[in-house]
Amino acid sequence: MIDLHYWTTPNGHKITIFLEEAGLAYRVIPVNISQGDQFKPEFLAIAPNNRIPAIVDHEPADGGEPISLFESGAILQYLAEKTGQFLPADLRGRFETMQWLFWQMGGLGPMAGQNHHFVQYAPERIPYAMTRYVNETNRLYGVLNKRLADREFMAGAYSIADMASYPWTVNWEKQQQKLDDFPHLKRWHLAIKDRPAVQRAYEVAANINKVPTVSDQSRDLLFNQRATPAT
Repeated sequence: MIDLHYWTTPNGHKITIFLEEAGLAYRVIPVNISQGDQFKPEFLAIAPNNRIPAIVDHEPADGGEPISLFESGAILQYLAEKTGQFLPADLRGRFETMQWLFWQMGGLGPMAGQNHHFVQYAPERIPYAMTRYVNETNRLYGVLNKRLADREFMAGAYSIADMASYPWTVNWEKQQQKLDDFPHLKRWHLAIKDRPAVQRAYEVAANINKVPTVSDQSRDLLFNQRATPAT
């Protein structure tokens, strides 16, 4: 059994997609980041960066004590290696997949996340910041579109790279993008959207976070964190 500490964000969706695709038994433990659940000691014990998702695998492959992990990319790699699914075993296939996973972790996710922040959530409209991140999201969509011009999925076969990237394209309209401008990306996006496991993963989200909102109070929890001085 895997405990999934989760909230309904793109990074959270990555893990529910994998778990549903692989058919692994898991239990969702909601971490409502708008209410400050990410600062609870029991969550920080497994996710010291106070970010979701995190997992605890009670049946690791080595048969030892439970393993806890944070960071969505690391979790995807761990689950792929645990199950032998969605990550090629051969050297070239493995690292082709891993480089695109890292591309999402270092590029598409952070840039689209800043897009979300300045376009949707920032209390002040800052035209430079909005333009900067809308344009960078657009550039990254273009990179992915070109990549998909001659292959069905990002690394050939469906993989953890696709699971990581897809949730960051779901809100393309809010990111001020047009899927019709990226026909190969659009074909890929719709193919993943139609997968039964992906639909089940998003049903998990719909059942947990029924009224998504960002209030003034939650804005401080989400966007105005600072380090606690050492004592």
